[in-house]
Amino acid sequence: MTSSTFRIGGDLEVRRLGFGAMRLPTGPGTATREASLAVARRAVELGVTLIDTAHLYGWGANEELLAEALHPYPDELVITTKVGVARSAATGEGGLDGRPDVLRGQVEQGLRRLRVERIELLQLHRIDPEVPLADQLGALRELQIQGKIGRIGLSEVSVAELEQARGLIDVASVQNRYSLLHRAHEPVLAACEAAGIAFLPWQPVAGAVSAAKPGETATAESAAAAAATAATATAMASVAAELDATPAQVALAWLLDRSPVILPIPGTARIDHLEENVAAAHLRLSPTHRDRLTQG
Repeated sequence: MTSSTFRIGGDLEVRRLGFGAMRLPTGPGTATREASLAVARRAVELGVTLIDTAHLYGWGANEELLAEALHPYPDELVITTKVGVARSAATGEGGLDGRPDVLRGQVEQGLRRLRVERIELLQLHRIDPEVPLADQLGALRELQIQGKIGRIGLSEVSVAELEQARGLIDVASVQNRYSLLHRAHEPVLAACEAAGIAFLPWQPVAGAVSAAKPGETATAESAAAAAATAATATAMASVAAELDATPAQVALAWLLDRSPVILPIPGTARIDHLEENVAAAHLRLSPTHRDRLTQG
């Protein structure tokens, strides 16, 4: 039976089904913000022990929201954040920025906003091609040595980039886009599984509902890709009906079944969707279900 927990970096134990906070509205003094606080708190009540955020999400506002909702944090709760995307002072637009001073500054801001002395898992949001990787990871490694970061992860990397990074630091996690309908990063997942690295798929249920409806496949896809997507969506809807579940729950159950290193982080701003997602951890796929979903 597949374990319901995973030790990130070999020692940081979390429940495998986490929560992505990106979608939580952060506007001050509004009913929407109160709803966001309630969703974050409900996630912890439901047993979620891994919550993902980033400096990019509201330029720190998402981190502040989580601290308002959950601080002081339960001992078992891990809030992971990401750095490496900065907003231009001139244009207000965001872009990759892996300069060491920027990364150090964003980590310090994250520590302050999350109200912690150490970020247990800090991920580089994207590798900045304009800055040597050794400089980017070196800055994070220095912060790790100082005790401000516990473990270092990467996001949206290739197998080659992962290998290069592993020559410089201990990589604890990789956060790439991956789901039943988007499997381009299978080689990266395989590399993570071989090395025991946590793999956090973002947008793990994207398209699980809309793709299950005939005629909604993106027109830009090739005919072959569209047919494959439609076949997978049909299988997803069929399995969901057989298990009295939703397509999103089936998509999450497939991820949890796919590899023991996968830690899905579905996001939502609604408590009912949150509860639905968390319940997917108890959904069991038969070998037949698994094969039908994987093969489409």
